[in-house]
Order: sequence, then C-alpha cells, then structure tokens
Amino acid sequence: MSVFLLSFLASLVITMLVIRYQRLHGWFSADSDLAGVQKFHDLPVPRIGGLGIFVAVLLAMFWRLFENASVAGFGLVLLVAALPAFGFGFVEDVTKRVGVSVRLLATAVSAALAGWLLGAWLPSLQIFGVDTLMAAYPWLAIVITCFAVAGVANAFNIIDGYNGLSAMVGVIILGGIAYVAFQLADFHIMIAALGLMGALLGFLVWNYPRGLIFLGDGGAYFVGFWIAELSVLLTARHPEVSKWFPLLLCFYPIFETVFTIFRRVVIGKTHPGLPDAAHLHQLIYRRVVRWAVGDDCVKKKTQRNALTSPYLWVMASLAVVPATIFWNNTLALQLIAALFAGSYIWVYREIYKARFPK
Repeated sequence: MSVFLLSFLASLVITMLVIRYQRLHGWFSADSDLAGVQKFHDLPVPRIGGLGIFVAVLLAMFWRLFENASVAGFGLVLLVAALPAFGFGFVEDVTKRVGVSVRLLATAVSAALAGWLLGAWLPSLQIFGVDTLMAAYPWLAIVITCFAVAGVANAFNIIDGYNGLSAMVGVIILGGIAYVAFQLADFHIMIAALGLMGALLGFLVWNYPRGLIFLGDGGAYFVGFWIAELSVLLTARHPEVSKWFPLLLCFYPIFETVFTIFRRVVIGKTHPGLPDAAHLHQLIYRRVVRWAVGDDCVKKKTQRNALTSPYLWVMASLAVVPATIFWNNTLALQLIAALFAGSYIWVYREIYKARFPK
C-alpha cells in the first residue's frame, strides 16, 4: 500500500501546484481552444495533468527501491519504456503540433521497448488461424503487440472527453489487473497497477467534478500504455490467463475506437481521424444530460460535464467486472465481449434516435 499512498499524495500535490501556478505556464500549457467540436469547457484549463501522474509513479517506484528492489526495478524499466508514448503526447499538449500518427508511432516504439526489456509480447490471441501464423512467424507477434498497445493508448485518448471519464475508467481497469495479479501472486504487476491507480486518484481530486486540470494527450497515452503493457505482461507471464482477458478488460475504450472508425468511414464517408462530436459520451452529454441540467452558465455546464462521466464508468464496469471474474475462461470472455458489443450498439442507436427536448 505504500506505493499506492505515495503515488496518490505525490500526484495530489504536484497537480495542485500545476493548477496554483497556472499563470506562469498557462500561455503554453492551457487548453485555450474553447470552440473546437470536442470542447466542452468555457475557460482555459491546463492540459498537462499527465505530468503529475507520470512523476508520481516515478517517485513511488523509487521509494519502493528501499522495500523491494526487484518490484521497483520492474516499474522503473516500464517507465523508461513509456517515455516515448508519454513524451510525444506531452509535447502535443504544450505545442499542439504533434499529429496523431506521430503519437501512435511513438507509442508503438514504447511497446517495442517494453517487449525488448521485459519480454512483453503477446504469445497468441486464441483466435483460430492467427495463433498458427504467430507461431510460424515470430515477427508477427511483435507487430501485433505494438499495434495493440498503440491502439489501446489511443483509445484512452479518444474517451478523454469529460471530467473524470478516462482517468476513472483507468482506475476501474487497473483494479481488475491488480486483483488478477494478486490471485497469481505476481506482485510486480500488482504494485505497478496500484502505483498508477494512486496517481490517477490524486489527479481526480482536482479533475472531478470541477475540471481544474485535464489529463492531456501525455496523460491519456501514458495511462493507456501502462494498462496495455500490464495486460500483455499478465498473459505473457501466466499462460493460464486467457488472451481475451485484457481485451474484455479494455473493451469499452477499444470498442469505442473501433465503432468510431466504422461510423466515420462506412457511415459518414469521412476520414477516420476527422474529429466529430458523435462519440457515445458526447451523445450522452448532448441528449441525456444537457437538457436536464439548467442553462448555459459556466457552473451548469461544468455540472453537466461531470454528470456525463458516471454513465460511462458504469459501462466500463460492465466489461471489467466479468473480465475479472472469468479471467481464465476464454469462452465466457468471448460471449461477454459479444454481448457488450451488441449492448453498446443498441444503447448508441436508442440515444441517437430518441426524441429529447430541444
């Protein structure tokens, strides 16, 4: 628990200092684009919350060196591997000039580093035909792992649209990882999960519900990378863990990304990377929460922003809880994944078609 508490306190204090001294750095760190299609705040807000989270995990891992050098070393090596993913995202936060393709490539490089340093490669996918190819061509496992890790990291960035949404989803998923790691007595992964959980909760004190600071691309990519790598390592180090466990664990952000690409390319006939305001969390804000909470004053808009996130926390939990229960039962995980996908599409369709007050 020392890692959890230290990362929580460090994140709490560092994030508070970033907010307190916003006047010194806000000219480059604040999200001042208030008119963007995906913007739902009225005042410039620092978008470098990922800095406090990264530093908090780093400090917690250094502190762990005095208690267990092996566990701390594992976390520090993973932090080294995370540097490209976090670094390029953070540069985007302060310059607004790093494209999504560059950030994805940087995250793939981080995945390759983690694979090289920690052996974090997906051994198989438990999909007929694909596993045979991965066994015959080892380089394919490397490509699939890097693609999957980059995709999960980008998925966390996509759902980072409202106060507390992406960070709390990360906490929920990390709880599932920590529980399964505890069941397997893999304390390296469990401590790494608890370290990031504490840092995210310290950040959430300031991010939810008031939105005093944002996670930013650096934070979202770091959280997504950390979760993806711990999931890969669980399956790589423990063959009894179903390869569908990490998929269902992160199914909400993953399916949101896949559905968004399908919606934009197939239905909208547009570029998959073109921003829009039609994500599920945006539909819930516009068509479920917005009409129910007051006028358009800043206080009411902030309240609506915060009220949107719990809907998605529940949705994420509907995948994480059964994934944690059936972590070694592939068939059950596959059936639940199919049920979740169908439920997501049904909910999206019903909200989109429903008649609400203007």
